[in-house]
Amino acid sequence: MKPVIEFYPYQKRWLQDDARFKIGMMSRQIGKTFTTCGECVDDCIQAEIDGRRARWVILSRGERQAAEAMVEAIQPITRAFYGAYNTLLKGGQPEYVEGEFRAPQEKGPDAIYKSLEVKYPGGSRITALPANPDTARGFSANVILDEFAFHAKSRDIWAALFPVISKGGQKLRVISTPNGKGNKFFELMTAEDSVWSRHSVDIYQAVAEGCPRDADELRAGIADEDAWAQEYELKWLDEASSWLDYDLIASVEHPFAGQPARYSDGMCFVGVDIAARNDLFVIWVLELVDGRLITREVIARKRATFAEQDRLLADVFTRYRVVRCQIDQTGMGEKPVEDAKRNHGESRVEGVLFSSASKLHLATGLKEAMQDRTVLVPAGDPVLRADLHAIKSRVGPTGIRRLVAEGETDGHADRFWALALAVGAAETDYQPFAYRPVPRGGGRDTDRPVRTTAGFGARKGLW
Repeated sequence: MKPVIEFYPYQKRWLQDDARFKIGMMSRQIGKTFTTCGECVDDCIQAEIDGRRARWVILSRGERQAAEAMVEAIQPITRAFYGAYNTLLKGGQPEYVEGEFRAPQEKGPDAIYKSLEVKYPGGSRITALPANPDTARGFSANVILDEFAFHAKSRDIWAALFPVISKGGQKLRVISTPNGKGNKFFELMTAEDSVWSRHSVDIYQAVAEGCPRDADELRAGIADEDAWAQEYELKWLDEASSWLDYDLIASVEHPFAGQPARYSDGMCFVGVDIAARNDLFVIWVLELVDGRLITREVIARKRATFAEQDRLLADVFTRYRVVRCQIDQTGMGEKPVEDAKRNHGESRVEGVLFSSASKLHLATGLKEAMQDRTVLVPAGDPVLRADLHAIKSRVGPTGIRRLVAEGETDGHADRFWALALAVGAAETDYQPFAYRPVPRGGGRDTDRPVRTTAGFGARKGLW
C-alpha cells in the first residue's frame, strides 16, 4: 500500500522519533508545521483503530496561524487518512468544529479565545488555539508549540504549560525557526541536557533531501542577509537593534556579583528606578573595587508603596557607604527625589529627568562600561538578562535616536535603567580643592602660597 502522504527523509526522521520531549529548529517553507500536524493526526487515527482516545492541542502564535494549522494541515491529512483507511475506521466521519475557549480571570469577565477542533468518532480530538498562558494551562493533552520562538510571553507560556504536561505524562513537540536569543525556544534548543530529542534542518539540507525549493531564488527574494541567515540558515542572530546583546551581557557576568555578603566596605554608587502599579521599583548597588564596579545588590519590588520604597532606599544607605545616588526623577519621581535629598543629603542624591538625550547618555555610559569590563553583574539570572537586553535602539523619521523597551521582561527594562543610573552615579565630576604646600624648613601658614589641584589624580571620576 502506498503511503497516505509522501514525506521527505528529514520529515520521516522527525515522524519516526517517538521521544516524549522533541524539539525541532527548522527552516521556513520546508513543511515543519505540516509534518508535526501529520504526527498528531497519525496518533489519533491509530487510537481510533485501537479503540482508545488521543488528545492533542496545537498552540500557535496567533489565531490566524492556528487556523492555518487546522485548515491547511490537520483537515487535509485527516481526510487523506480516512480515504485510505476507510475499511479500518468505523463509526462515521470526523467533525470539524469552530468554538470558543473560555479562561476564567481573577478579576473581570472570562477571557475568550477562538478555537478550531477536529473530533474523531471514537473520541480523539485535536484543538488549535492561539498561545498564551491562559490556553497553555487549560488542557491536559499532548501539545504542539508551533513557531514557539515567535510566541509573545514564551516564558510565561512555558511556566504555565510544562507542569501540566509533566504531571500527565503527555508528549510535547516544539518547532520553530530562530528568532534571536531572547526567548524560551533559544534556551531549550541550546541547553545541555539529555531530556530533549533535538532536530535541526536548514534550507540547504531540506533541498538536498528532496524539498522542491530554489534556495538562490528565495535568498534573492528576501533581499535581507540577516533575515536569510536566521530564517533559512538557522543562525542565532541577536537583533541588531538591541542596545546590549547577550554576548556583551554574558561577558560581564560574574558569580560573585549580586552577593551583599561580599561587600568590602568600599565606596558605593546607587541607581534607583522609581515605579508604581505594574512596573518594578529597582535599586542597584555598585561597589568600587580595584577600579571595577561590582554589583553588590539588586532590589526589585513590584507594586511597592512609596513608603516601602523610601524604607528600602534608607536601608541601602545604612548598609553601604553610598558616595552618590542617582534617581529617576521623571513624573512621579519628583517627591521621592526630594525626600531622598532631605533624608540622605543633597550632595549624595541627584535626580535625573529622563529625556531622549539623557537616556541615550546613560545607556551609552553603561554600554561603554560593559565593553571596558569595568562593571560586573550577577550571573545565571535569565530574568535579569532579558531586562538588560530589552532596550532597543530606534531611529525615527527625523533621524533622532530613541531607546525603547521591547521583549519579554517583567517590567519596562527597569533593571536596565537602575544599572545605567548607578553607572552614571560613578561618573563623578572633577573634585578640585585648595591647599598650602609645606615649604622646606617650615614657616607660618600665611607664608605658604595657595595652589589648586585638578582633582583626584587629574582624572574625571572615581574609577
